[in-house]
Amino acid sequence: MKKSHLKMKLKSKELTIGSWISFGFTQTCEMMTKTSFDWLVIDMEHTAIDFNQCLNLIQIIESNEVAPLVRVGANNPLLIKRAMDAGAHGIIVPMVNSAEDARKAIDAIYYPPIGSRGVGLGRAQNYGVGFEDYREWAKTEIVFIPQIEHVDGVNNLEEILELEEVDGFIVGPYDLSGSLNVPGEWEHSEVINALNKVKNVISNHKKPGGFHVVHSNHKELKQRIVDGYTFIAYGDDMVFFAETIAAETNFISGLKK
Repeated sequence: MKKSHLKMKLKSKELTIGSWISFGFTQTCEMMTKTSFDWLVIDMEHTAIDFNQCLNLIQIIESNEVAPLVRVGANNPLLIKRAMDAGAHGIIVPMVNSAEDARKAIDAIYYPPIGSRGVGLGRAQNYGVGFEDYREWAKTEIVFIPQIEHVDGVNNLEEILELEEVDGFIVGPYDLSGSLNVPGEWEHSEVINALNKVKNVISNHKKPGGFHVVHSNHKELKQRIVDGYTFIAYGDDMVFFAETIAAETNFISGLKK
């Protein structure tokens, strides 16, 4: 397992910018690694990516000196264990709303004595001949990022961050707005109030906050940095592709008028 030093960067609240992988195609994944992204998240929650594809994508990301993270489909020990054994450098767990939720994920991510992750031999453990090396790697490199995407998670954020094994957090803006019954209404007062609470936590806590800027928007990306977020996901391979197609389609349609 290669060292990405992402955990060290998170501890120092150094700005890192990554992106999201929604396609299971090795070619598009490789294209995403030939950029300035520090890390890439393989999305196993909202996509059709299966575990064999996930392993292949992890191999590509890691081999190109980018940190491979996996957002699992749920806070489920089996899903977390399989992603870690495939060689993920870290896990993003969706819908973490309490310290209890975070502890459940920590228990699945870490071997005893910290957690109760089952000890198996896969790619992460060099296919059975590198378990001791992996165990040492895991002590300093595993990253756990709870996703805060519900108002309950916002209200419990400080308690969640007090857990030692939590390396930071990332806001999921769409689900957060949905939990306030105003999905996608970013200017609604309740969404703004929730994000202001998050910003207050960031300014008063040593652990980094993250945000997913889903669409290509340079102004918003810069604003999130000003807001104090230092673990920022920018875009998504699928969204980048769809946005480019839409822009080119509009251009072509304009030529026909």
